[in-house]
Amino acid sequence: MGWFFLALIGPLLYATTNYIDKVLLTRYFKEGGVGALILFSSLLSVFSLPFLFYADPTVFQVGSLGIVTLAGVGILNTLVLWFYFLALKDDEASIVVVFYQLVPVFGLGLGYLILHETLTQMQLIAMAIIILGTTIISFEIDAENRFRIRRKTIGLMLAASFCWALGSVLFKAVALNENVWRSLFWEHLMLAFIGGFIFFFVGSYRTRFLRVFKENSKAVISLNFINETLYITGTIVFSFAYLLAPISLVLLTNSFQALFVLIIAVGMTLCFPKLSIEKVHVKNILQKIAAIVITGIGTYLLLTS
Repeated sequence: MGWFFLALIGPLLYATTNYIDKVLLTRYFKEGGVGALILFSSLLSVFSLPFLFYADPTVFQVGSLGIVTLAGVGILNTLVLWFYFLALKDDEASIVVVFYQLVPVFGLGLGYLILHETLTQMQLIAMAIIILGTTIISFEIDAENRFRIRRKTIGLMLAASFCWALGSVLFKAVALNENVWRSLFWEHLMLAFIGGFIFFFVGSYRTRFLRVFKENSKAVISLNFINETLYITGTIVFSFAYLLAPISLVLLTNSFQALFVLIIAVGMTLCFPKLSIEKVHVKNILQKIAAIVITGIGTYLLLTS
C-alpha cells in the first residue's frame, strides 16, 4: 500500500493546478486563451530539463525506439492539455476533473493490451462503479431543476482521459527498460519542442501569448511557474508510483483529485469570495459529492479486492 500514499500526492498537486488553470482561463486568457495557455505550459517545460539532466546525466543514452515512444508521449500530453483546457474554458474545474476518473478504465484496457496486466472480476466491478459516478456529473441541473447533458464536456474529457491513459502506458513501457529520469527528460524535451513549434508556426496563438505576456506578465508568469512546478512534481511522483503497482491501480488514485478540487473551490469561496470561480450552491455541491463518493466506493473496492 506504500505506492498508494505516494501516488496520492499527485492528485493533490494536480487539483491545485486545476484551480489555477481555471483562474488563468477566466481572468487572463478569455479570448483565444486555450492555445496561448498550452504555449505557456509547453515552453515552461524547458526549465525542468536542467534539473532532470542533473538527476541523471545519462539521459542521452536512451535507445532510438524509446526516444520515439517518449516523443509520442509528449504529443499525447499536449493533446490532454488541449482537450482539458477546452472543457475547462466552459465548465467548472470540480466538474471537469471528475471525468478524469475514466482514465483508469482506459488504462485497464490499454494495460491489458500493451503491458499484459490483468484485473480480477471484483476490480472490473469497481471500474463499473467509477463509470457510474462520472455519469452522475454528466448532467447539469439548472435553476428550474431541469437536466441537460454536458455533451461538449463529456466528449472533450473522454478524449483527454484516453490520451492520458495511453501516454501513461507508453511511458511505463519505456521507463521499465530505461529509468524514470531519462523518460521524464525526453518527455519534457518533446513538450518544449511542441511549444516552440506552436510559437513559430501558429500566428494566432503567438499573438495572444505575447499580448498576455505584455499586459499581465508578472501575474501570468508567476501563476504559470507555480502551476508548472506543481504539475511536474506531481508527474515525477506519479512516474515512480507507476513502477510499483499495475498502472490501472495507480491511475485510479486520480479519483481523489476531484475531491481535492472541490475542497479547494469551497475553501476559496468561503475565505476569498471575490476570487471564487466555482458554483457552490447546495444542489451543485450535493451532485458533485455524490459523484465523488461513488467513485470513492469504486476506489475502495478496487484497493481491497
